[in-house]
Amino acid sequence: MSRPEPFGARLRRAMDERGPLCVGIDPHAALLAEWGLNDDADGLERFSRTVVEAVADRVAVLKPQSAFFERFGSRGVAVLERTVREARAAGALVVMDAKRGDIGSTMAAYAASYLHRDAPLFSDALTVSPYLGYGSLEPAVELAREHGAGLFVLALTSNPEGAEVQHAVRPDGRTVGATVLAHLAAENAGEQPLGSFGAVVGATLGDLSSYDLDMGGPLLAPGIGAQGARAADLPAVFGAAVRNVVPNVSRGVLRHGPDVAGLRDAAARYADEIRAAVGSG
Repeated sequence: MSRPEPFGARLRRAMDERGPLCVGIDPHAALLAEWGLNDDADGLERFSRTVVEAVADRVAVLKPQSAFFERFGSRGVAVLERTVREARAAGALVVMDAKRGDIGSTMAAYAASYLHRDAPLFSDALTVSPYLGYGSLEPAVELAREHGAGLFVLALTSNPEGAEVQHAVRPDGRTVGATVLAHLAAENAGEQPLGSFGAVVGATLGDLSSYDLDMGGPLLAPGIGAQGARAADLPAVFGAAVRNVVPNVSRGVLRHGPDVAGLRDAAARYADEIRAAVGSG
């Protein structure tokens, strides 16, 4: 039996057809309240289904934040399963934002939870942390390859605390973040039109010209909208790699709910702005 089409190829096609926008599904308590929903599993389900109904048939990527579902226990995880299933059925690629990172059999179990096609939470890609050593991610890398999924590895994140690890300089003179990017370049070598192993790189970080971001895979870029970055900033931040950037917008879209038309209009505006910026890059 042949292997499924790789995530990178599917992502490239989705970005070309729908535009390079990722909408986050972040149902935190304050946002549920703004939508007039209860902070419980029922409110969570109404929120998530509304977002999927509004944009899953028109944006390239949806990114549910697992923590906001897990806080409601088994009922919340059941909502997450349905959200993933319905979003993928509508044509969106799903990146599970769970930031898993562990070693050995535990990492293998995390990988099986999200990257095995028979898993209830199977997603097109998973965010992972390499800070137990990049090699600790090998079970996830192997399973992603087998099942046509992808990974987004934390490399240069936008939170201020990340710098103390990611910008630390190794004995070879290379920063930890640059080392992560180099590992990803090796994973993606020879893959066309886009590798399946991407990096998380904040759109708020400014000039990153000292880093080789053109590593053959996608760059998941949080920070557009509420965090202060603009679509027009993308070429300056990402340089030659800008065409492979998947900008994530969460609150900038979600604050227009629960009105479906409002959510769609906001997503369309961001998609147009991003498409124009990437085209100019």
